[in-house]
Amino acid sequence: MWIGFNLLVLVLLALDLGVLHRKGREIGVREALLLSLGYVVLALAFGAGVYHFLGPQAGAEYITGYLIEKSLSIDNIFVFVLVFLHFSVPRDCQHKVLFWGILGALVMRASLILAGAAIIESFHWIIYVFGAFLVFTGIKMLVTVGQEPNLDENRINRFMRRHFRVTEGFEGSKFIVRRDGALYITPLLIVLVLIEFTDVVFALDSIPAIFAITTDPFIVYTSNVFAILGLRALYFALVGIIHRFHYLKYGLSLVLVVVGGKMIVNAWFGEKIVPTEMALLITSGIIAASMVFSMFKTRAEPTKEQLNEAARWWVPGSPPKAEPSSREKKGAGEF
Repeated sequence: MWIGFNLLVLVLLALDLGVLHRKGREIGVREALLLSLGYVVLALAFGAGVYHFLGPQAGAEYITGYLIEKSLSIDNIFVFVLVFLHFSVPRDCQHKVLFWGILGALVMRASLILAGAAIIESFHWIIYVFGAFLVFTGIKMLVTVGQEPNLDENRINRFMRRHFRVTEGFEGSKFIVRRDGALYITPLLIVLVLIEFTDVVFALDSIPAIFAITTDPFIVYTSNVFAILGLRALYFALVGIIHRFHYLKYGLSLVLVVVGGKMIVNAWFGEKIVPTEMALLITSGIIAASMVFSMFKTRAEPTKEQLNEAARWWVPGSPPKAEPSSREKKGAGEF
């Protein structure tokens, strides 16, 4: 199963990079929607296979894990919007950054998942640590919603600019260029590193979240991979309306608290006091309610200020900017 699934992933990546987007052109909304839908259909079809071959329990765990990972991946889209806007990354370069960023995320998450499964198997008490961490992260996310990072003071950005030669502007879609016999990195490479590091930090939330559903490494890995594979297409499909999902972050915070609590309760009693089916129902209900509420509250035509406000999100290593004054807040709308 492991070999077959990874071969499928390699085929999908080769098809994406070598056939569909070989020239690195700008991806339209219609194409992105179709591609994103295709990844969702593949993920659900794979879930049907898990249900048929591994049983109803494994199937429910896969669907629950995929739903959680897919929802939490929207956090990454907020980061993509913020970083791309700050560095003024051309749209025709964004695809390349996201492709290599997601490819790196697949490798790093596979390593984290295998390590996490081995740790849980050897040290059962670590489940309580994971559960408490999820509850803490969910509460922290609720408290820090709306804080704006200062990417100019981001530690990763400053470190790379201090230790490497950096070109003043973009050099097409190149990450590294040579000038007068010396190698220079471009701002596009800094953007890539920021996105990669951010995904690692988000993985520290999402991977324990799915371990709260199941400790089967295969289900954890496959649900994570399918959620990540469609992330790039989902970005191009939602980039124009991502500000409409502002209140989804509150829902995701509650999801982390719920799955963290489930992990602790089930580990304490040594059985599934909170079954997977109940976790799936609660999770889907919270996510659906937060999305509907977001669309309702932001149904008016968004202003430019609202779009910038929606792009605010926490990026690792970035100190938050000072809160805007009451005069600056005035006119920014309900957002």
